Amino acid sequence: MAESARRRRGGAQGGDGRPNDHLFDRELDHLSPEVRWREWMHRVEATIFAASEPVTRETLGRIVGKTCSIDLLIDDIRDELRSRPYDLVAVAGGWKHLTRPAYADAIRSAFGTAAGGSGGAKDLTQSEVLVLMCIGYFQPITRAELSSFFGKEISRDFIGHLRGAGLIASGPRSPTPGAPYTYVTTKEFLLEFGLGTLRDLPDFEALEDAGLLSKEKLLAGDLMSDFAGLQEAGEIKADE
Repeated sequence: MAESARRRRGGAQGGDGRPNDHLFDRELDHLSPEVRWREWMHRVEATIFAASEPVTRETLGRIVGKTCSIDLLIDDIRDELRSRPYDLVAVAGGWKHLTRPAYADAIRSAFGTAAGGSGGAKDLTQSEVLVLMCIGYFQPITRAELSSFFGKEISRDFIGHLRGAGLIASGPRSPTPGAPYTYVTTKEFLLEFGLGTLRDLPDFEALEDAGLLSKEKLLAGDLMSDFAGLQEAGEIKADE
């Protein structure tokens, strides 16, 4: 009888700790279309709100009906949040509640960091942001390849700082002699910069228009002319 009661409440669980699929009503066929859609909206928003990481489409598909368009559902939720100080944002392969940029200063004043990330990216130096940007565009890339872009050696400590911030990780070994490690960006990189995927990185024309990158200098290995003070700061070492 106890087992039957749990089943009626939808409380029986499978081996992975989640409610058994056949006990959770995704379809909600007994509800009118309007009420069903509203319930799906509430489920999705509550799930994203409760998660510490971006929630994927696959995860959301477990709580709504097979015919439900998750994209349209997200659009309706976002419409209702337009007057709120936070939004539902596609980031790092899923969706996450993030506060709007207009409130970043207030949040930083309250807690010492802006919400929505670990706070590591805002502490990066100009040179670290540039190296990180190159890794983002050209990954997987070796330290030697990065050094060739800049015309100066990128030190192991420099790479170690980016790794310590969780923004890059080791990628596959390069097929070049010595099989050095390559470096790739991480999910934390996407989170920190509000990117859904790497395809959301701005194109070179946008960066050039903003004065952040010269494609000609990048291909010629002459990036350092725009950052004359970096070598003196010890962040990038001169070639021996």
